[in-house]
Amino acid sequence: AKFLFADLSGVDFTGANLTAAVLRGARLDGAAFGEANLTLVRAAGVRLAGASLTGAQLTGADLTLADLDGADFAGADTQDIRVDGATGNHTLGLQ
Repeated sequence: AKFLFADLSGVDFTGANLTAAVLRGARLDGAAFGEANLTLVRAAGVRLAGASLTGAQLTGADLTLADLDGADFAGADTQDIRVDGATGNHTLGLQ
């Protein structure tokens, strides 16, 4: 799936399989990704402000230059995630 620079703010992706999806530059403020599979997702420059990624599978995801302000990664698998240059305050569960 490709969602380049799409405005998907507030969309509910709970439990969705988005393996290797391309979300570059997408606006996903307040979106719900609980228990979603985002393995190898390419989302450089994405806006995830206030998004819920609780329990999501993010192994190998590319979130470089992302806006993660207030995003909730509690319980998410963030092994090998790339967040170089990402910004955000009050981000939960992301080391």
